[in-house]
Amino acid sequence: MNAVKQRIMNDSDEFTTWDGKAVASEPPHGASIIVYRKSGQGHEFLILHRGQQGPDFSGDWAWTPPSGARYPGESIEECARRELREETGFSLPMRRTELGSLEWVIYMAECPPSAQVDLSEEHDRYEWLPAAEAVARCRPRVAGNSIEAVAGKLAATRPS
Repeated sequence: MNAVKQRIMNDSDEFTTWDGKAVASEPPHGASIIVYRKSGQGHEFLILHRGQQGPDFSGDWAWTPPSGARYPGESIEECARRELREETGFSLPMRRTELGSLEWVIYMAECPPSAQVDLSEEHDRYEWLPAAEAVARCRPRVAGNSIEAVAGKLAATRPS
């Protein structure tokens, strides 16, 4: 069983979120939205801290990019827009990337530098960090892989 299914399956083998909401049983199961903004040093990436285990929690899945499960009957695009809006308050143009998988889709979205994050109750804080720092904060490694991939994509398309 893959990591995505392990995270969202409960003891009854039903697909549910951490708070018991139904998750689409057919792929894709969800999406991550890699939100970035331009800064004086290049790009900064938004990561969110999950608040369920308290503000000092630093273990696996404590820090992630905005992301979440797709509900039954919901398109993956609707899922990504909903998760971004719920978790950050942002309604940004998003681009689907080829960086995800059949089970988990990766989007990228540029945020204006002045935009204010409006956290959901699920999260207790956020950080804007350079790619390497954001990736290091996200654990397990798979949680930060999408940030690293988008950072590489941005670097490859940067005008000379």
